[in-house]
Amino acid sequence: MIGFVVFGLVVGVIARLVVPGRQNLSLGMTLVLGLVGSVVGGVVANAIGTGDVFELNVIGSLVAIAAAVLLIIAGDRLGVLTRRSRR
Repeated sequence: MIGFVVFGLVVGVIARLVVPGRQNLSLGMTLVLGLVGSVVGGVVANAIGTGDVFELNVIGSLVAIAAAVLLIIAGDRLGVLTRRSRR
């Protein structure tokens, strides 16, 4: 479980580095997007027969990063990932 969380954070950070520009995301939101991307990557890897949902493999990792990148882009365009300033 701890490995899944750490990998999700790594996926989220890599996805933020891939997306051009500055994202106004908290560390928690980066973790959540990375975890969702990791689950998507695991499901895709499982569906094509290269691994299990909870198994770390290359194809699942690449799909996880791609899914997290798409989530960041979609969330940025929709305006749902921006932090609201406290006044």
